[in-house]
Amino acid sequence: MSKEKSEHKQENPLISIGVNVIIPVVILTFLSKEKYLGPVWALVVGLLFPIGYGLRTLIRDRKADFMSIIGIISVTLTGVFGILKLPPEYIAIKEAAIPLLIGLAIIGSLKTPFPLIKKIMMTEALFDVERLTRALKEKGNEVVFEQRLVGLTWGFASSMFLSSGLNYALAKIMLKSEPGSEAFIAELGKMTGLSHIVILIPCMAVMIWVMNKLFNTLTELTGLPLDDLLAARHRKEEPTSASVEEG
Repeated sequence: MSKEKSEHKQENPLISIGVNVIIPVVILTFLSKEKYLGPVWALVVGLLFPIGYGLRTLIRDRKADFMSIIGIISVTLTGVFGILKLPPEYIAIKEAAIPLLIGLAIIGSLKTPFPLIKKIMMTEALFDVERLTRALKEKGNEVVFEQRLVGLTWGFASSMFLSSGLNYALAKIMLKSEPGSEAFIAELGKMTGLSHIVILIPCMAVMIWVMNKLFNTLTELTGLPLDDLLAARHRKEEPTSASVEEG
């Protein structure tokens, strides 16, 4: 009997936080002194962890995840700016520009046949997309859903705009020392750590609100309970049906 190849296990969020936040922050904050790695090598080594982790995920999953690519670009630019000893203003602008551009791209994509909000939020990892699409079609609510999606898109983009403003403010407050110095690299480490508190929490609050509105919209327009639309429920049902066939 042939068995299907099992899907990749869900990544432990603690591993992701450790590699992308805790390890770089520790290296940038405590190992940037000349007697350890020094400012430049602390920056290189510290940023290699999130870059390497992001590339590993892309190679392992064999697909280009939009947010992962943005993350890799952002971290790489931070490293390049730090090594070139560019003024802190450059890092502040970069920190603000990336979420701002993402927000504008999300809104701009509404004018295309492929809205980014569908790519980011309406994924097969979260929803049983086939069942969802079929239910919308049967209820004749496809057009209504597309109209509602416009409002949700603006809500989602607003979290990016909020992140942009907070990123810029945090960078301006934290980065005060001479670029390339031990103090500057340590400040960069502290900024990286604080960003996941100062920025992530309010942005996550907006995202949770948007996701809640999306769930309510889908259950209303499909006439199905949320459990029936989620991918996790669909995956649980598959082995059951397979075992019935075997029996």
